[in-house]
Amino acid sequence: MLPGRELIQIGFLASLAAGLATGAGALPVLFTRQVSERVFDVMLGFAAGVMLAATAFGLLIPAIELGGIWITVLGTIMGGLFLHLTDRFVPHFHFISGAEGPPSNLRRIWLLILAITIHNFPEGLAVGVSFGGGDIGAGAALATGIGLQNIPEGLAVALPLVREKYSRGKALWYATLTGLVEPIGGILGVSIVTLARPLLPLGLAFAAGAMLFVVCDELIPESHRKGHERAATFGLITGFVIMMVLDTILG
Repeated sequence: MLPGRELIQIGFLASLAAGLATGAGALPVLFTRQVSERVFDVMLGFAAGVMLAATAFGLLIPAIELGGIWITVLGTIMGGLFLHLTDRFVPHFHFISGAEGPPSNLRRIWLLILAITIHNFPEGLAVGVSFGGGDIGAGAALATGIGLQNIPEGLAVALPLVREKYSRGKALWYATLTGLVEPIGGILGVSIVTLARPLLPLGLAFAAGAMLFVVCDELIPESHRKGHERAATFGLITGFVIMMVLDTILG
């Protein structure tokens, strides 16, 4: 196993790369301002599928193997409750469902960034915790999958901003900015489980619970709001299968 300092560095860099994929996915906004709602829903479904597979194969199964079922149950519930409380008490804004959380005087763009931050933090945490376990292959598979699903998410953030009259450059910057919370979650996750190894199974399950909350509370409902449920479902299956293959090849 690599020394703790090297694991922390690798976990941080991997989560940073996954987060920057959000900006890469937003690059098409420099050339177009319109993507069909059906394509958006398929992209959201794809992201949900990747996250579901990453949760199952990259987080929950290792957590059960390392800590047993009850530690995994506890961590999953804790992760879901953490996202529930964050979602409830941090003001934020979704283009589809509108304002959530307590009232705020922040500009809508910052409320949107807060919403994507709440969404992205558990992804970075999951990558960091996975690397903290010392399995570089498993961490690389999870980071690759998270980066892959961040690409359509970046476009899904940037294009509505352009339609809201933000410049293309600002839309690209804000989309990139929303991904930069992932290395924060990454270095936090990898540091905690590297320095306190007994917390690894709990950390894996915690990240899994947080990711499950995002999928069930945001991605799937939003992908089914506009009448493209079947297309979004096949997008989810595609994302799930791709992440499952990645985990098998790299894990």
